[in-house]
Amino acid sequence: MRPDILFPLFAPVTTLKGLGPKLGKLTEKLVGPHVADLLWHLPTGIIDRRFAPHVAEAPDGFIATLTVRVEYHSAPANPRHPYKVRCSDETGQIDLIFFHARGDWLVKQLPVGDTVVISGKVEWFNGMPQMAHPDHIVPADAKGEFDPVEPVYPMTAGLASKVLRKAMASALSAAKELPEWQDPAWLARRDWPTWRAALQSVHNPRDDADLSAMSPPRCRLAFDELLSNQLALAMIREHQRKLSGRSIGGDGRLRQRVTDALPFALTGAQASSLKEIYADMAADRRMLRLLQGDVGSGKTVVALLAMLNAVETGAQAALMAPTEILARQHFETLAPLADAAGVRLGILTGRDKGKARAAIYERLASGEIDIAIGTHALFQDDVAFRDLAMAVIDEQHRFGVHQRLQLSAKGRSVDVLVMTATPIPRTLTLTAYGDMDVSRLTEKPPGRKPITTITIPLERLEEVIAGIQRKITEGARVYWVCPLVDESEVVDLAAATERHALLRSMIGERVGLVHGKMKPTDKDAVMAAFAAGDLDVLVATTVIEVGVNVPEASVMVIEHAERFGLAQLHQLRGRIGRGTAASTCILLYDSPLSETSKARLAIMKGTEDGFLIAEEDLRLRGAGEVLGTRQSGMPEFRLADLAVHGELLAAARDDARLIMDRDPELQSERGKALRVLLYLFERDQAVKYLRSG
Repeated sequence: MRPDILFPLFAPVTTLKGLGPKLGKLTEKLVGPHVADLLWHLPTGIIDRRFAPHVAEAPDGFIATLTVRVEYHSAPANPRHPYKVRCSDETGQIDLIFFHARGDWLVKQLPVGDTVVISGKVEWFNGMPQMAHPDHIVPADAKGEFDPVEPVYPMTAGLASKVLRKAMASALSAAKELPEWQDPAWLARRDWPTWRAALQSVHNPRDDADLSAMSPPRCRLAFDELLSNQLALAMIREHQRKLSGRSIGGDGRLRQRVTDALPFALTGAQASSLKEIYADMAADRRMLRLLQGDVGSGKTVVALLAMLNAVETGAQAALMAPTEILARQHFETLAPLADAAGVRLGILTGRDKGKARAAIYERLASGEIDIAIGTHALFQDDVAFRDLAMAVIDEQHRFGVHQRLQLSAKGRSVDVLVMTATPIPRTLTLTAYGDMDVSRLTEKPPGRKPITTITIPLERLEEVIAGIQRKITEGARVYWVCPLVDESEVVDLAAATERHALLRSMIGERVGLVHGKMKPTDKDAVMAAFAAGDLDVLVATTVIEVGVNVPEASVMVIEHAERFGLAQLHQLRGRIGRGTAASTCILLYDSPLSETSKARLAIMKGTEDGFLIAEEDLRLRGAGEVLGTRQSGMPEFRLADLAVHGELLAAARDDARLIMDRDPELQSERGKALRVLLYLFERDQAVKYLRSG
C-alpha cells in the first residue's frame, strides 16, 4: 500500500490551482496524470526580469522591467487597429501596445496618473520604444508580486506558461518534507540539500548554472531516481534468486561433438562466457544472465553449447527469436551442428498451422524435440514441454521482462540466458538489466575480415552505382538500405521503389526489393533469392532483419546515413564482412551535415568496436534515443540523464547492494524511508517482494 504521506503527490493534476478539466487534460498529455509527474517536469531555461533601466536606455529586443507613469490611453476607431497606452519616466516615453484589447479592462489595469511597473520585451519603432502585451503590469507598490527570474518549461500547444507556472507552485506546496532515505554521511560528503529543498531549488533557478544537470540539487534528485531503479532491480533479483533452481551439469559428450565439428576454435571471450554460464547452471539457483556480443562475435555457438549442457542431462532447451526470419535462420545455422551431435531440433513460428502445429506440440510434450527454436509462439498457453530446463532469448530489448518470466514458467526452475547483438553502454546495461549477470563477447571469431567504411555525399550517386556495377562483375552481392521516415511509410515506399527502379535500369534485372508492407512470405522469398545468389542487389526500407546471414554480401550502401543512429548504422554494417571477401560499407549523406551527424559518421569510419560506438551514441543522443526507450522496455528517467550521471548510477548500484546485504526487508529507519522512495518513483512491483512491515 502506498504510504499516506505520498497521497497528495499522487492526486490527479486537475486538483491543482488553475487546472480545470480542459487544461488538466493538456497538462496530463505534457507530463502525466499525477501531481508528482508535474514535479519531475524540469525547467530548461529562465526569463530574467532583473534588468530595470530607464525608458530611454531600454535596448531593442531585450526583456526589461520599467517603472513608469501612465500618461493617456488612445483607443482605436477601428477595432482591428491596436490600442495604445502612452507611459513615461524622467528620461522618455514608451507606448504599450494591445491587440483585440478590452478598453474598460485596460483603464482599470493602467489608471491615468498612476505609477506602474511593467515587464516585457522592448522594441524600438520609428525612434520610439514600445512594448506589446507586457507580461506583467502591477502597481508600483506591488512590485514583489512577480518573480524577477521565471523558469521556462517545455510546453504543449494550448497551455499557457503562466498557467503551468501557477500549477507548479501549487504542486510544490503539496510536496511536504519526506523522511530522509539517503545515507547521512553520503549526503554530507556531497553537500546535497534535502529532497524538498532540492525540488524547490530546481524549479526556481536564478541563473544558467542552476539549470545544469550537474548542479547539486539536480544531482540529488537524479540520485534518488537512480537509487529507486537500482534498489528495485536488486530486490527483484533477490526474489528470483530465492526461487529454487536446479543444478544442471551435463557430461560434455554432446558439446564435445559440436566443438569438434566447428571450423574454428572458440575465442577466449566465448570460452570465458561459457565458463560463467556453466557455473550458473550448476548452481542451485536460477540463472538469469545477459550475453552481450557485437554482430558476428559468435553468440549463437555459445547459446547452443549452453543448451546442450541441459540436453546432456535429459532435459529440453528452447531458443526464442523476435521474428520468423530470425527463428528460421537460427534453425538453419544450428541444424548441421545439432546433426553432428545427434540432437533433435524443432521449430515453431506463427506460420505453422493445423496438423503441422499439433505434431510439433506433441513432439515437445513427449520430449522428442531436444531443442525448440521459435518466435513468441513458444509462449502460448497450449505449448507444453516435457522438461524445459534452459531458455535462450535472442534480442532481449524487443521483449519485456514479463515475456522473459513467461517462458521461464514453461518448465521447472528454468535457467534463462538472454542474448543481444545491440552493444549496450554499461550505464544502460545497469538500468535495464540490473537484475541479471552480464557476460560480454568482445572478440570476433578468427577469419572475420575488417570492413572498410567510407562516406560519400549523395550528389555522387551515379559514381557510387558505377562502382557497384564493377563490384558485381567481380561476384559481390550488395545491400542497399533506404531510411525510414517516421512521418510517412508512403514516402519511404516511394523512395525505395524509385531507388529500386533506378538500380534496375542501370544494373539490370537482378535487383530485389523488401519493404514493410510486403507479406512475410513474399519478404522471405526475396531474402531467400538474395541469399541463394539469384539477386545481386537487395534494396530494403525495413532495416534488414538483425541476424540475417548472407556471407557472400560484401557491400552495404546506406542512403541518408545521417538519419540513422550510430547503433543502427553499426547493426546494418554488421550484415557484411561475414565471408572471405573484403567488405565495404558506403555511407551516403545529404549535405550540409549537422555537427552531431558529422561526429556520428566520423565514429563509424574510425572504429568497428560496437561497445565503443554504443558509448559514443549515448553521449551524442542521450539514453532515451539509444535503444528507442519507448519500444524497448528500457526504463525512462525524468530527473537523471545517463549521458552525464553515469558516476551517480554506479554509486546507486553500490548503495543498493549494501542495503540488500544489511537490511534486505527494509525494516530499519532508513529502510522504511527507502520504501517511501520506491513508492514515490512507482516501483511498487519491487515492494511486493517484501514481507509486510
